[in-house]
Amino acid sequence: MTERLFLLRVLGGLVAVLGSTLSWLTSAAPAEGTYIFEDVSETTGLDFQHFIGATGSYFPPEIMGSGAALLDYDGDGDLDVYLLQGALLDKSKSLKDSLFLPPQKHWPGNRLFRNEIVPTGKLRFTDVTEPAGAGGNGSFGMGVAVGDYDNDGHPDLFLSNFGPNLLYHNNGNGTFTDVTRKSGLGEDSFSAGAAFLDYDRDGYLDLFVTRYNAFTVAANKKCYNHAGGREYCGPLDYPPLPSKLYHNGGHGDFVDVTRKAGITAAFGNGLGVVSADFNGDGWIDIFVANDKTPNQLWVNQHDGTFEDHALIAGAAYNGDGKVVAGMGVTAGDFDNDGDEDVFVTTLAEEASTLYVNDGTGMFEDLANRHGVGHTTVPYTGFGTFWFDYDNDGRLDLFIANGEIKVVDSLRGNPFPYGQKNQLFHNEGGIFRETTARAGAALQLFEVSRGAAIGDIDNDGDLDIVVTNANGPVRLLMNRIGAGNHWLEVRLRGVKVNRDGYGARVALFRRGHPPLWRRVAADGSYLSANDPRVHFGLGTKSEIQAFPLEAIEVVWPNGSKERWQVTQPDQTLVLRQGTGETLQ
Repeated sequence: MTERLFLLRVLGGLVAVLGSTLSWLTSAAPAEGTYIFEDVSETTGLDFQHFIGATGSYFPPEIMGSGAALLDYDGDGDLDVYLLQGALLDKSKSLKDSLFLPPQKHWPGNRLFRNEIVPTGKLRFTDVTEPAGAGGNGSFGMGVAVGDYDNDGHPDLFLSNFGPNLLYHNNGNGTFTDVTRKSGLGEDSFSAGAAFLDYDRDGYLDLFVTRYNAFTVAANKKCYNHAGGREYCGPLDYPPLPSKLYHNGGHGDFVDVTRKAGITAAFGNGLGVVSADFNGDGWIDIFVANDKTPNQLWVNQHDGTFEDHALIAGAAYNGDGKVVAGMGVTAGDFDNDGDEDVFVTTLAEEASTLYVNDGTGMFEDLANRHGVGHTTVPYTGFGTFWFDYDNDGRLDLFIANGEIKVVDSLRGNPFPYGQKNQLFHNEGGIFRETTARAGAALQLFEVSRGAAIGDIDNDGDLDIVVTNANGPVRLLMNRIGAGNHWLEVRLRGVKVNRDGYGARVALFRRGHPPLWRRVAADGSYLSANDPRVHFGLGTKSEIQAFPLEAIEVVWPNGSKERWQVTQPDQTLVLRQGTGETLQ
């Protein structure tokens, strides 16, 4: 792309954002002095501290992890929190050699916090890691995926590590059992993002796992910055590794079908992963965000195989035709046209990419046009997701930021990689940054990595859990979304996977285009989200003008059902086979 065309794109994005100012000022913004989110991690008992185990050797996993999961592990109706922990990677060293002291209460091992809002009515967390048997296997925790792989009604946990991966089976009585050996999922490498999905529509959740590169502690390289100081090596300093695809055999066993499925045809430094039907053919596809290598868009061929269409679909590179450092990824219908668009976070000095879907699985990077290009250039983004934080019916955007190279202004600090996180409000397809109104936690300079989204207090708006490398977890409770109306939907599959992962849900309102959402827990960066589908419905006057009519579900096997819905502000549980069957 010529320099002139690039400048025109940037200017076009600036004009679009400036032109949206009037609509922002007249929209339902929070009252002056009211912050959108409040960090309540300490007051609610979610006081986890991440530990990277650094000893001065600059091992890459130290600067890249770790993630978090939101799941109702005990089936009581509220979201619990699972947090991954780091480890001391150099086994020849001891804790006295560490540059940072490990948190006494939160190391070693991962931590599971039970949400007590049901039945107490008060948001409070209790560390139940030991009685639940969910502390991990001692590896450096990277990512987590949540899915009911055996359809017994209880969400299970897959943990991707630098080191052997792990699968926990949820026993349904508040405990987990390590079933890694039986499952065949104990790959020992540098794994990263993971996603449960039913790619062959057989009713069982399969598993996709990205892998970063071939770094090992024994083969650690010394890398330096422009001033001659040590820094963490980049993704291209070690050979990349192909992602892994595992087929669920239906009996607690998974088979590695990576080569058979064609996944080895293209690979890079895989980090973020999200699964959705991008081309509208009724079958789940897979998008992989790669760090300094082209992204992959694995299009489902309906026969157990995939083809990488990222290049021909316009999603391998950014709008300038350049490879970027893809980190986190989220998919959703931000422009309400019925298809899945993709947002990918990148390194500082690179604009994040917004791949707008034309409805057929062809994409164009329009980040600047929609206001999330130039605004993201100063930041290195990781966790991210589309979500409707003010319940106005439009998907907003959150980005968790934190550097991997020393921030010049922070030199001399013990861990000089901190940046602010970002929040964007969707104003009819143009995004305006609202970080300044988001609350004190988004003004902090921290090294944020994982981010998970869900309705943690069951009040109808979406809250956020953010993890920080070598720092505290942040629990950001939404303080404005409940001012508008909402609807949440939880599916119960019968002929498909239990939680309906991959289903598409449409909300129909009189005189209003349908809103489409996808049932999933994947996306973001190394994290797992609330699988409930969330719809913001706007103000009382909007509900009166556009009354609710129905919910339509397109199940993962292609069957369709419809339920009549007239009342907002409730959580619906829809069981497959109980609605009106559609052709």
